[in-house]
Amino acid sequence: MLKIGITGGIGSGKSTVSRIFELLGVPVYYADDRAKDIMVRDPELAAQVKHHFGEEIYNADGTLNRKLLGNIVFNDKDKLALLNSLVHPATIRDSDNWAQQQTTPYVLKEAALLFETESFHHLDKVIAVFAPQPLRIHRVMKRDNVTRNEVLARMYKQIDETIKMRLSDYVIHNDEQHMVIPQVLALHKKFLELATAK
Repeated sequence: MLKIGITGGIGSGKSTVSRIFELLGVPVYYADDRAKDIMVRDPELAAQVKHHFGEEIYNADGTLNRKLLGNIVFNDKDKLALLNSLVHPATIRDSDNWAQQQTTPYVLKEAALLFETESFHHLDKVIAVFAPQPLRIHRVMKRDNVTRNEVLARMYKQIDETIKMRLSDYVIHNDEQHMVIPQVLALHKKFLELATAK
């Protein structure tokens, strides 16, 4: 089975592209969503997070206080690096276990921070979803009801899009100039061929 990564900057449309692959029957591991879940259901990880960030990071019902955690790590690179050093290995293990349970020729792992966390080393191929920065800013402002400066602050925490494109094996252009579905169908066909040849 092939493991394909799909990444892109905030607002690039990687989740939309991933949903198209899902419609084709391809299982998709959404790393950001799973990481939030793992932080709650993995007692060892939760204990580490509490140790480094305080008991109040978790609500009384055991759910993660994401707003408080976000406030702590958003403007502190060292705290963010510490959190990532705890969460990313657990997420990589979880995604590997998840992939082993799948029976399809290939699976996708959707993650904004694929190259930043080096989890791409566990993948056979990587797709970058590209959209120009002005379009990405507009999408995120509309989707998240945030200011332009807030979007830019998030963008600056990610690897530049041109670097992601160079590091990736394939690029899907989601720029309102290219049709996305034909690009996805072409890659789907290619991945099925690669999986058969493997």
